[in-house]
Amino acid sequence: MTRSRSDNNVPQPNAALYYSQRTTQGSLLISEATGVCEAARGYPTVPGIWTKEHVEAWKPIVNAVHAKEGIFFCQMWHCGRAYDFLFPDWFQPDLKTPVSSTDKVNHPTTWKLTLEDISQIVNDFRLAARNAINAGFDGVEVHAANGYMIEQSFEDGLNDCTDKYRGSLENRARFCLEIVQAITDEIGVDRVSVRLSPFLDILQSSKSDSDALAVYLAEALSKLNIAYLHAVEPRAVCVDGKLKIPHALLPMRKAFSGTFIVAGGYNREEGNKVIEEGYTDLVAFGRQFVANPDLTKRFELNAPLTKYDRSTFYTQDPVIGYTDYPLLHA
Repeated sequence: MTRSRSDNNVPQPNAALYYSQRTTQGSLLISEATGVCEAARGYPTVPGIWTKEHVEAWKPIVNAVHAKEGIFFCQMWHCGRAYDFLFPDWFQPDLKTPVSSTDKVNHPTTWKLTLEDISQIVNDFRLAARNAINAGFDGVEVHAANGYMIEQSFEDGLNDCTDKYRGSLENRARFCLEIVQAITDEIGVDRVSVRLSPFLDILQSSKSDSDALAVYLAEALSKLNIAYLHAVEPRAVCVDGKLKIPHALLPMRKAFSGTFIVAGGYNREEGNKVIEEGYTDLVAFGRQFVANPDLTKRFELNAPLTKYDRSTFYTQDPVIGYTDYPLLHA
């Protein structure tokens, strides 16, 4: 979950405390989304993993997680056209405006990917994955969800890339699978995972065949034998005054033979239930984990949870809303 505490895309020392607070023995932590190249960044305060400076800055953070025997994956992203257009054009390298898999977007300015651009981005992910391993991460999670660059290629409603990457399911999935294959070749398949959100409508994400796309991607990633597949549920809905999660990911779950993780508004009871039912292997938590560094202990004891403060999610304060949430009985 993005926390916006980096300085010019360099993670700061306070991140070591933030992540270590949320680590228990054997726990899996997934980092905030981390840019794979200069053009990938959508915001100036998110971390990167494309330079030696980034690698060195991440090392003590990763070490802090490993000191508490946690497992740490670096979530890697490319924002594409999903950037904060309030920033001036110099925010992107070489005075370029954001890249996009389409020019049919409600955005001030974008430039559409060419075959050469796509090849370069695939390589950017490959090099960033190597950097993540050099920084000490146990693996990487390719962020192919939430309307960012890779998911933009899935959109049959908007994608007007070159024919090799548009039209059929196979073509629209090609960009993602090429990235995953390149990373796998670089660092090994057991260190590679993917995050997908086939049913979310975010940042003009438009897919008419979400179910078929979800199954196709799950089957393809299953054949690659990646470490895990992390999928986001559709938005929760209210039924009879109670919040319900659609549980629309079952076809993906059946199509993917490896470890399956779901995310999307779960609480302790719902999470336990879907694991017991075999709907998923693991449940990921974001907002509740932000406000409860010892969430696993609270779940174990069925203790009350601290409410999160959304207004401090993306501020740049190194403490407030970041490392100052209380521990149980502290």
